[in-house]
Amino acid sequence: MEKSVHTESYAVLLKLLRETRQAAGVTQIELANRIAETQSEVSKMERGEVRIDLIQLRTVCQALGTSLPAFVERLELRLTSKGKPKSHRSN
Repeated sequence: MEKSVHTESYAVLLKLLRETRQAAGVTQIELANRIAETQSEVSKMERGEVRIDLIQLRTVCQALGTSLPAFVERLELRLTSKGKPKSHRSN
């Protein structure tokens, strides 16, 4: 298992995180204040310069008005729809 911020799956997570923040109408500065971080740290999270652990992700989700399970469900949908062929099934 590759533990890197440079995987396609991690890029999907970061994109969803940024989209979730934007959909909530929250700036990086506002999110930083809500999670007791700096705007620079939020920016680094969103760009993949720092790796986000599960507890941090949960805190960010709560600060954006969503739950970790709801976020993970959306992430799973994106990850599974990316790698599966649309019309070919093998049995």
